[in-house]
Amino acid sequence: MPEVATYQIRQAPSPLPPGPSSDVLTAEHWGILSAIADTVIPSFAQFAGNRLLQHPLRGEIYRASCKRLEHGIGLPDGNVLATSYLAESAFTQKEFKDGLTRLINVQLHEEARKQLIFILNALGSRAGSLLLTGYTTPHDCLPIQTREEILHGWTKARLPLLRQLHRSLTTLVKVLWVRTSPTLGLMLNYPRTPVHQNAPGTSYPFTFVQIPPSTDNVPEVLEADVVVVGSGCGSAVAAKTFAEAGMKVIVVVSPIPGDKSYYWPPEHLPMSEHEGFAHLFANGGALQSDDSSMAIVAGSAWGGGGTVNWSASLQTQGFVRREWSNKFGLSHFTSAAYQADLDAVCDRMGVGTAAIEHNKTNQTLLDGARKLGWNAKAVPQNTGGKAHNCGYCTLGCGSSGKQGPAETFLPDAGRAGATFIEGFDVQEVMFENGTAAGEKRTAGVRGIWTSRDSSGGMAGTDRSSRQLIIKAPKVVVSCGSIYTPVLLRRSGLTNPHIGRHLHMHPVCLVGAVWDEDTMPWEGSILTTVINEFENLDGEGYGVKLEAICMLPGFFLPLFPWRSGLEYKEFAAKMKRMTGYISLARDRYGGRVYPDPVDCSRARIQYTPSKYDKAHILEGMVHLAELLYVEGAREIFTSVPSTPSFVRPFADPEAKVLVTGIHAPSINDAEFQAWVGKLRRAGLPSPDTGFASAHQMGSCRMGTSADNSAVDPNGRVWGTQGLYVCDASVFPSASGVNPMVTNMAISRGIARRIVEREGISVSTAARARL
Repeated sequence: MPEVATYQIRQAPSPLPPGPSSDVLTAEHWGILSAIADTVIPSFAQFAGNRLLQHPLRGEIYRASCKRLEHGIGLPDGNVLATSYLAESAFTQKEFKDGLTRLINVQLHEEARKQLIFILNALGSRAGSLLLTGYTTPHDCLPIQTREEILHGWTKARLPLLRQLHRSLTTLVKVLWVRTSPTLGLMLNYPRTPVHQNAPGTSYPFTFVQIPPSTDNVPEVLEADVVVVGSGCGSAVAAKTFAEAGMKVIVVVSPIPGDKSYYWPPEHLPMSEHEGFAHLFANGGALQSDDSSMAIVAGSAWGGGGTVNWSASLQTQGFVRREWSNKFGLSHFTSAAYQADLDAVCDRMGVGTAAIEHNKTNQTLLDGARKLGWNAKAVPQNTGGKAHNCGYCTLGCGSSGKQGPAETFLPDAGRAGATFIEGFDVQEVMFENGTAAGEKRTAGVRGIWTSRDSSGGMAGTDRSSRQLIIKAPKVVVSCGSIYTPVLLRRSGLTNPHIGRHLHMHPVCLVGAVWDEDTMPWEGSILTTVINEFENLDGEGYGVKLEAICMLPGFFLPLFPWRSGLEYKEFAAKMKRMTGYISLARDRYGGRVYPDPVDCSRARIQYTPSKYDKAHILEGMVHLAELLYVEGAREIFTSVPSTPSFVRPFADPEAKVLVTGIHAPSINDAEFQAWVGKLRRAGLPSPDTGFASAHQMGSCRMGTSADNSAVDPNGRVWGTQGLYVCDASVFPSASGVNPMVTNMAISRGIARRIVEREGISVSTAARARL
């Protein structure tokens, strides 16, 4: 290997829990699956070796690819690394296969597993292979070149099933390969530890209740005034409010199967992408909608989404507040009290813009918007008024500079006397004798607590479990918009609005390749927003244009696969890239429901509507315009049928002039021809993939049980003592990153609960919040 820049890895390891004890796939299934994986990410050679395992390239093609890769590496002996990179295949990496095994056996729901096995059986048989590939030879017995032609041919198939199959299989392989590849990080000079971060930050010394083991299967019983189920943005604010009012509070984690949200101190953060997705995200980061159109990222960590978000701290906009007041009858949202709640949570986190230092990705948005006359602004950050130049915080903030729930509201709750429990899978809310009005009276929660192993981690096999009951007259459910409705359904509640009206802020991506290295994972993630197109329909629905997290495992898998060689070369350019999202305030929603086989698992029915897709496409066009006038060498999108735009130059080494009278114009003919292709291609289904990092509205707030799941005070209709404090209560999509809105609503709900209890919240406590 050539000498590449080396960086010390500061973080302590965070080993994954043991893998599945059994495997639903047979050896024959794995043979087919390995053939697919090594078709998407093949081993390339310039000679004809084993054609089942290596993709031979003509000498001139191989040498040209090596030269391009070597040029990107920028080292005298870069050819050695380029050759190793081309020779690498996906399935030869142990972490890749381990991740795939865990995904199939643990993270996929039963229906998806059966569908995958059906496809693998078909590809392993003569008849099934003929139907799907046109060949009677089983898929794993075909040369890689032939398999690649088949896979590419599926993109043009008349059957939507084959086009969806292509996107699903290639995405699966891309995700796992990018996160586990031993050579891609070297190609990119991508450090495991952020370059600015020398030592872990300090954090609050959380202590967690330990449940003693039992040999007679008798549940452990605890008692509290209120139990808060969840540790994220809404629950943390509520817990602080209750504890500072003198209530006995127990905070437990969200009921996400297999993701029991343990606390990780700063010395473990940021985690690697392989570890971080498993420990910090719901379902290992592998949530998707039933039709596979949406890849869904939801936090499952101590601190919830506030541990893995990108520091963006935008308040609810006025037109959204007026919609919630006028359309939904919720006058609180246009009150001074709601504004006070917004300001209070922002003050506690030190939200502001003064200390922002924009990186290349975000500065490009500001500069391009100014040239084009668009409305753009800096995005306030919850970083305590300090600079926070970390692009890795979606894997946990190792500096403790991001002032999320685990650094602010949860410590405040702890200092006020709240008790914390990690590793608790809450299975149901308990009820006792109902009220005279026929409402269910809350009695607490029941579930299974699981310990850490003897070394304090999750990787050991010596972990114990025990049933746990927490008795409390008040329960606040704050599990997020995916899992809150599932818990309410599991608890026997039948209001049809529970799980409905799910909004996701669907996004598609536009990226750019520049002449210079950008090292896009350095610097703050999201510090700029373009609001120019937020009201495309005149009714408050449109798109925000924002930066995206530029860690390889988040960014690269979201772009289309066209061939193994093209994708490897594309990935190797990332250190010269910037990336952006066109984020829709979606007008039309979907639903969350319990899996029919495993009621603890969430299923998501959501397909972006034509209405919202039109807005997303408009935003993508405008992002491309901005990148063109800013001088990007290459512009690419997440739309499979639209190839990249490569700026034509007589001299390929010439720099693009982006100022003065010679600056590029969006009316340039070549560029406009490409824009026309993008518009004509649109965002077809099932070819186009969408992503979501914001989930809202699945237990929306309203004025009656006929139109909502909770009342204006957050109380679940038909119950006494049961409340919801998270983004699921949003009446519609917020249109901005939902953290601050979530916190403010939860603060208001918690304040009103305290007031109805007749408890006086001290002026000092109010001031601290």
